[in-house]
Amino acid sequence: MGGFDLSTFIQTVCIWALPVIFAITVHEAAHGYVARYFGDDTAWKMGRISLNPLRHIDPIGTVALPLFLLAVGGFLFGYAKPVPVNFGRLRNPKRDGMWVAAAGPASNFVMAVIWVLLIRLAISMDGFELQQAMVKMGQAGVSINLSLMVLNLLPLPPLDGSKILMSLLPYKQAVALSRIEPYGFFILLALLATGVLEVIMSPLLQIAATPLAWLLG
Repeated sequence: MGGFDLSTFIQTVCIWALPVIFAITVHEAAHGYVARYFGDDTAWKMGRISLNPLRHIDPIGTVALPLFLLAVGGFLFGYAKPVPVNFGRLRNPKRDGMWVAAAGPASNFVMAVIWVLLIRLAISMDGFELQQAMVKMGQAGVSINLSLMVLNLLPLPPLDGSKILMSLLPYKQAVALSRIEPYGFFILLALLATGVLEVIMSPLLQIAATPLAWLLG
């Protein structure tokens, strides 16, 4: 029975670090950018519409949690400091709020496409070691971005999917859904710990990966 291999773990961290940081950073910056487009410049004034990871990193969600999940194996996800959005300042809060919420998952899909293109580039290159490293990092980039996209589209407050759903629901039902938000993170952790989250997400990830598999050829 093998024990914990520090060398392998360090190699894994080196491969996953950049994809994880940028997946989370761009996700949050996208929320802020779209919010500004629709009239709320709160995130812009706070310097959160930025690709500088230091402006978005949460010590627990961006560093400690992904490292722990990498060490124990299984489903990998993380989170950053949420970009502040004042929905009341949007030109049409109910309609525009949906686009602000959808911007994060949409950015993750775009990044997954970019990582697929990197894999295709790596496959065409010479030099086995560099090629292998680029392919592994590309696979990590696709995996984390699809995971964040699908996770955030789940209709559980405070995830983006719940905000999209609230924009579509009548006012009374939207308010009822929003009342779950104080407990949402604990529900998510319970789903993760029991393996239910992986069961829910696995078929959704397969669907999301289908167009990328076609692109990869």
